[in-house]
Amino acid sequence: MALTGIQIFKLLPKTNCKECGVPTCLAFAMNLASGKAELDACPYVSDEAREKLAEASAPPIRPVAIGQGVRKTTTGGETVLCRHEKTFFNPTLLAGTLGSDIDAATLEKSLKTFNAFQFERVGLNLRPELIALKDAGAGKEAFATCAKTIADTSEFNLILMTEDVDVMTAGVQAAGFKRPLLYAATEANVDAMGALAKESNLPLAVKADSIDALMALTGKLTAMGLKDLVIDSGAREIKQALEDQVAIRRAALKAGNKALGFPTITFPSEMASNLDMETLIASMFVAKYGGIVVMSDFTSESLFPLLLERLNIFTDPQRPMTVVEGIYPIGNPDENSPVVVTTNFALTYFIVSGEIEASRVPSWLMVKDSEGLSVLTAWAAGKFGGDDVGLFIKKSGIMDKVKHTEIIIPGYAAAIAGDVEEELPGWTITVGPREAAHLPAFLKTK
Repeated sequence: MALTGIQIFKLLPKTNCKECGVPTCLAFAMNLASGKAELDACPYVSDEAREKLAEASAPPIRPVAIGQGVRKTTTGGETVLCRHEKTFFNPTLLAGTLGSDIDAATLEKSLKTFNAFQFERVGLNLRPELIALKDAGAGKEAFATCAKTIADTSEFNLILMTEDVDVMTAGVQAAGFKRPLLYAATEANVDAMGALAKESNLPLAVKADSIDALMALTGKLTAMGLKDLVIDSGAREIKQALEDQVAIRRAALKAGNKALGFPTITFPSEMASNLDMETLIASMFVAKYGGIVVMSDFTSESLFPLLLERLNIFTDPQRPMTVVEGIYPIGNPDENSPVVVTTNFALTYFIVSGEIEASRVPSWLMVKDSEGLSVLTAWAAGKFGGDDVGLFIKKSGIMDKVKHTEIIIPGYAAAIAGDVEEELPGWTITVGPREAAHLPAFLKTK
């Protein structure tokens, strides 16, 4: 943010009304300066001040919204080169490609297949967001028909890919209500594509042969009044494409280059001859600044690792990844199966659940909310105390699932055993191993 907390404070109404959720306007200004508050939280800021503050608080890379409704998504809006500096905000969007020459039956089948790609991880539903409809030379009617079918029947948002303005116009008329991304304005068609994007109020991708040429095109389009741009440096050789991604991000963030302050779109689909290599290249762009990554196809074996990588990279490094508190059955447990308790730190959950699965002993894994801390850290911080664990067990509903009264607690939390017993009179509190790797042998002896 260009303005300091004091500079922002001078633009605020100074009423100390508390309606923003903090006691004073100065506190709100400090929160705004550090990115912990939104300007809209202040109901009394003047229009003039709002304009100044909005401009000052705008991220160096413009956020661009694509799509409509519940599946509306955003790319861009980033403020740092490295996630540990703060965090990355809007995850890389993944797109699969379909050609406009596809027949209706194959299109319907492909959409059903694409829609089925959903993966659950740490309580989150991971899925791709976009379909890139590529003009295959079948004419504007075929392009428009495919665009309308995808927009009407698919949950995916759209990228309309053609440099032919007539074909693009037909696609916009058929699917403009879905707010697709138009790809692409080039030096040859920039005026017509820019006019179409402005008239239809749709985001526009810009493609050039180099970063310098790209800057000239974005400058021309912004002068026309277009703000929602996505940029493509045109590089299709892996090394050059990576260098361009880094150069664009550095120019926008470090040099304040507004001509490059837009999210990027990348095309692994045009950089490899097979999907395996595409996936490797796509993983590079997920890690290094690709706002949108376009694949030639979606398959489970290529898509899941990309979604998982994206989840890890775009998780706030200052907030631990967590699992939802609750009871997790592993291996079809019954009323006589062991009950194991652990914290909701995602890494702890996956390690413990993996070892339980490896033991082949059906078990109930009880995950207690510890604000994302591991067992030892949670115990030391008072987030995994005996009273809390005992109360959690009482309210969890596990007593309706098992006949026995034995709970296995982590070895690193052995000190809470007495307090748990006090909270759960009549129960046996067994201290398990300290290391999850010892769980299989431990469970087999139970």
